[in-house]
Amino acid sequence: MTLKNIITVIKQSLNGENHDFTSGSIRRAVFLLAVPMILELSLESVFALVDIFFVGKLGENAIASVGLTESVITIVYSIAMGLSIGAGAVVARRIGEKNVDGAAHAGAQSLIIAFGISAVLTVAGMIYAGDILSLMGASKAVIADGAIFTRIMFGGSLVIILIFLINGIFRGAGNAAMAMKSLWIASFVNIILCPVLIHFFGLKGAAIATVTGRTSGVLYQCYHLIKGNGIVKFKAIHFSFDATVIKTIIKIAWPATLQFIIASGSWIVVARLVAETSGTAASAGYQIAIRNVVFFILPAWGLSNAAATLVGQNLGAKEIHRAEQSVIITAKYNAIFMGMVMLIFLFFSDHIIRVFTTDTGVIKYGVQALRTFGSAYIFYGIGMVMTQALNGAGDTRTPTWINFICFWVLQIPLAWYLAKPLGMHANGAFLSIPIAETILALAAWYFFRRGKWKEVKV
Repeated sequence: MTLKNIITVIKQSLNGENHDFTSGSIRRAVFLLAVPMILELSLESVFALVDIFFVGKLGENAIASVGLTESVITIVYSIAMGLSIGAGAVVARRIGEKNVDGAAHAGAQSLIIAFGISAVLTVAGMIYAGDILSLMGASKAVIADGAIFTRIMFGGSLVIILIFLINGIFRGAGNAAMAMKSLWIASFVNIILCPVLIHFFGLKGAAIATVTGRTSGVLYQCYHLIKGNGIVKFKAIHFSFDATVIKTIIKIAWPATLQFIIASGSWIVVARLVAETSGTAASAGYQIAIRNVVFFILPAWGLSNAAATLVGQNLGAKEIHRAEQSVIITAKYNAIFMGMVMLIFLFFSDHIIRVFTTDTGVIKYGVQALRTFGSAYIFYGIGMVMTQALNGAGDTRTPTWINFICFWVLQIPLAWYLAKPLGMHANGAFLSIPIAETILALAAWYFFRRGKWKEVKV
């Protein structure tokens, strides 16, 4: 593709035009989907960095409160992403089959599931906020300062789930630009409100800003699902309870949810080990490093989502070879991007961490964590594309088993052994992460090449 063609494709991708991704140039299809998906999740990563930047001014207890809360609330994100994958896979398959009404019906049924799950999470999180922080190894001071933040964040569980889920529906339909715009709105509202509300309400203000931002994004999504001109539009009849469709979505979504819970659970254990073996400064440094890791991983995840959509739609259209080639091309792009990020983390980590804090103890641990995590970034990128390709095909069980073995069988015991018996403390816990992620990427590549995902029926 020439520079002129690339610019034209980028403009088309941002306009949100309807495209047929089951024919024509694969590279063009990847660009059309990937550009808005990357920008979408880049803004989501800004969301995370804005919070930690302003909260960082409130001291290490505030940083630790936000970090530990986010470590636990990743369970909510895991459920949201699992549902998003389940709904997106079914919607993409129906779109590939040219069954637009069936795609809308599947999307509406996924919202019914979301409302039921979020009700349970909201009540539990608001009641047990202090206990959650205590379980994570937070000090009494951190619990006293941070319980209200945790309570508000869990109170917003519904909008967390909906913003991810509905964007999954848009992506499955091939309307990545709409997913991007909704997160842009959410992020901009949060960026504006965060410093203002923190000034007036302290740590509580950060949580209010985040929940308000996400709510604005969800309202925008709902408007376009009902009144918009996209491929998928909801009507009242689509919300008629359909046990068969709900069962299909849950069948795909629960392993995907477990997949992310397994992954996030390993990060929670590492966060606990860091706090337990090296104290609050190490915990704060780790949380700042993680936010920066997320900042660069989410755009790569956006590129991986493009692979999932292309696999789902092309399998629906019976274009098996095209589905496979889409994944290979996307993996190459992701490896190049993550390779560049790896160099940034290895050589500029000190400068990055100093943007968020002036505490020398926090800086020391943050730099070490960022360099260690960044050492295997190319493998993170390849692993993401491969697992999302399997998820997009509806084969969510294989990535779940890969995650379980790599994170819980390997990473967690390794992190404990390096941190405690070997006496490496926080640095040992950090080291377990790139080791596990590298093995995960190799395993995901192996199962993708075996090709059983091509036979999955959705």
